[in-house]
Amino acid sequence: MKIYQYPKKDTWNELVKRPVFEQEEISGLVTGIFEEVKNNGDKALKEFNRKFDKAETEILFVTDEEIKTAENQIGNDLKVAIQQAKENISKFHTSQIPEIQKIETTKGVVCWRENRAVEKVGIYIPGGTAPLFSTVLMLAVPANLAGCKEIILCTPPDKNGNINPAILYTAKLCGVSRIVKTGGAQAVAAMTLGTETIPKVDKIFGPGNQFVVAAKEYAQRYGVAIDMPAGPSEVLVIADEQAVPEFCAADLLSQAEHGSDSQVVFLTTDLKVFNETIEAVEQQIKRLPRNEMAIQALENSYFILVNSLEEALEFSNLYAPEHLILAINDFEKYTPKIQNAGSVFLGNYSCESAGDYASGTNHTLPTNSYARNYSGVSLDSFVKKITFQHLSQEGLQNLGKAIEIMAEAEGLFAHKNAVSIRLK
Repeated sequence: MKIYQYPKKDTWNELVKRPVFEQEEISGLVTGIFEEVKNNGDKALKEFNRKFDKAETEILFVTDEEIKTAENQIGNDLKVAIQQAKENISKFHTSQIPEIQKIETTKGVVCWRENRAVEKVGIYIPGGTAPLFSTVLMLAVPANLAGCKEIILCTPPDKNGNINPAILYTAKLCGVSRIVKTGGAQAVAAMTLGTETIPKVDKIFGPGNQFVVAAKEYAQRYGVAIDMPAGPSEVLVIADEQAVPEFCAADLLSQAEHGSDSQVVFLTTDLKVFNETIEAVEQQIKRLPRNEMAIQALENSYFILVNSLEEALEFSNLYAPEHLILAINDFEKYTPKIQNAGSVFLGNYSCESAGDYASGTNHTLPTNSYARNYSGVSLDSFVKKITFQHLSQEGLQNLGKAIEIMAEAEGLFAHKNAVSIRLK
């Protein structure tokens, strides 16, 4: 871990940089994968399953029998926990459904906006050492609430060609239309281009490694939208003298264990909390089963002592974290100062894990400083907003002259005539 005490502001731009990957090499590999999927469809996906996951998958889609088997493999405690999380996520995202408001902008001119669901969506769920069934909840629940007609889920199989049973159980619970055994950039390519098994979708959602992120960005060349260019996980914790070092350390490690490319940042105004948090991280990491990746993540992570909470928030806004935790007194006083963050956790008991699983907010969030210009996934991510307007004869008479003058000033006389012919 990298430790700094009272760094000068002219060094901050260096401190907010994330780990960099060889983009040219990644882009070349992604382009090749897209070409292979484009030319060979399902056959290419099966070959990639052999190559990357050491899995034989004669049938790519998950059968009803596999889903039933998975249900029996899940313990009741986990089922209850998943259902409770689903209820909370549903409540929070249902509250985002807007009422239609018709506005009379001029007498006789009425305008309004309505939501329409993105019809076909693809969701990517990472597998491997951390099968993220919680991400199925975060993506499939709002997709269903929005009214998406088809939800395609892609996730990598294990070496036996199976999908984690918790992913299958959650997918069925949330109304996923089809589950396909394919992962990585090839899954994104398949949802972008379509294959014999996978229909081409309109928008792709979900987190992943740098290859998945690059594939999602490449998918936009084919007219497929994406949720956001989300990459490796990150958290920034701001603490004052009343923070609990053990809590802060646990939150930092909860993100560090996601992968070696994750990044965690800790800022505090208190030297005692600073030292005790570093010590708590060193103690807790020894007890983590996934500590190898967490140790690697800490090599690219920062512990910074600052002069004031105002300075800490200024640094945070520059960093624009995926997750921001304010382990401070009077957090209500400081929330208006937060400009750039994916999701914010307030106080000593608002652990980041709550948002990851069951509080109700979405955990698919912008990383790599994209919180400066992207929001996390919400109900809005799954809809298009279409504007409507109705002009009565009186409305056009009231507004027509202004339209004619503006159209003529721009030299667009056909535009002017579309009004003039009606006024006559």
